[in-house]
Amino acid sequence: MIYRKVTSFLFAALLAVMFVGSNACARQNLPQFTDLADEAGKAVVNIYTTKTVEGPQVQEFFQGLPKGEHPFGQFFDQFREFFGDRFQGSRKQRSLGSGFIISRDGLIVTNHHVVKGADKINIKFRAGKEEKSYPAQVIGTDSETDLALLRIDADMNLPTLQFGDSDEIQVGEWAVAIGNPFGLDHTVTAGIISAKGRVIGAGPYDNFLQTDASINPGNSGGPLLNMDGEVIGINTAIVASGQGIGFAIPSNLAEDVIQQLKKYKKVKRGWLGVTIQDLEEGTAKALGFDKSKGALVASVRPGDPAAEAGIKEGDIVISVNGDAVEDASDLTRQIGKLPPGENVHLTLWRNGKVLEKDLKLGERDTGQMTSKDQDSQAERDSLGLALRQLKPEEARAMGVAPGVGLVVADVRAGSLAAKGGIRPGDLILQANGRTVENVQEFEKIYEQDAKKKGVLLLLINREGHNMFRTINLKEE
Repeated sequence: MIYRKVTSFLFAALLAVMFVGSNACARQNLPQFTDLADEAGKAVVNIYTTKTVEGPQVQEFFQGLPKGEHPFGQFFDQFREFFGDRFQGSRKQRSLGSGFIISRDGLIVTNHHVVKGADKINIKFRAGKEEKSYPAQVIGTDSETDLALLRIDADMNLPTLQFGDSDEIQVGEWAVAIGNPFGLDHTVTAGIISAKGRVIGAGPYDNFLQTDASINPGNSGGPLLNMDGEVIGINTAIVASGQGIGFAIPSNLAEDVIQQLKKYKKVKRGWLGVTIQDLEEGTAKALGFDKSKGALVASVRPGDPAAEAGIKEGDIVISVNGDAVEDASDLTRQIGKLPPGENVHLTLWRNGKVLEKDLKLGERDTGQMTSKDQDSQAERDSLGLALRQLKPEEARAMGVAPGVGLVVADVRAGSLAAKGGIRPGDLILQANGRTVENVQEFEKIYEQDAKKKGVLLLLINREGHNMFRTINLKEE
């Protein structure tokens, strides 16, 4: 009996030792973020902004409130009398975000949307046991990548963070976010890189890192760090309805933008002067192209570099300076990272042949994006829809009559057209039951019929299949 008890005791002790040992090994294999959070956190700042916004006119506010005999009429009459004047004019709106210091003389990186329209910007951070606060000036911003560069005049030698190589980071690697979510300063969260090259419709240079490190409102502009404490991304967006889905601007894109903001106070980008779209399988077949990679030229602006070089609608851009073009977004990024005046070599596909074109880039201006050739393309701010004529060879491939239908060249993210399920490459055959043959006809149907009804019913052809899509205009 004594032998059995001793044996049982020894066996239990052995199991306990094995359990404790396995837990110790597991703890040794887990990453430690303590030192990283302590060192990197010194250079992370909280950004508090104040801006003036116009409030509603009191007359408009009170229009819908009941008067007189209504059960609550007397209450609202008193409400008008007491509060009326207090709703007049403008008011101050406060917001918060994050940022990080990149130079000892006070340069700070954050998001454009964090400081957009701000009248006052204050920077707060910890210096030992003290909290420091300084007013900040905007050096420059870039709305297309959602980046901004600020400066503070500090009376101390500031801690800094360095940019890492976002191209080297791999999906599955650890990542740490530090920021000011919901005003909770210096919050540290950890996760992994969930994906790279995400396009979420935020702008023309979408190429986000996706992470499941917790990111919330207030984290915007803060750093996403690798395990060496280097900035591999700038936290900028979240999926409101999701959990563990955050997006960061890659450091390799951000670093170039920041250098230009520092030097020029704005970003100078190359410009071709074309409207482009992704290459759909049916369109590629129609143009005799047997690959799915490349960017299709939907329209060419007269007088711009592409037109001067002889590039035409329907051309497929295959490569830029020998680098393959994957899709329309890739071409936009490749051209955008080149400076105006740069000589570039384009490889194109046209009518079954490969062509080589050399041209000098112009300078991209966001104003150019809204002044397009009216004969080939129309874009309505309310619809977010860009259209062009259908080419004869495309009509033959799609089995439709020549001259009938309009190709969707572009759909603005978040627009009514996007909400209605319209995609670039769709062929619009009818609008509100009427055949459309040109842009002007579509405009007429939109103005004279669709607006009155509050709905635009489109018959489209997508990859050989006809379907109806409805755009609700009452959301305007």
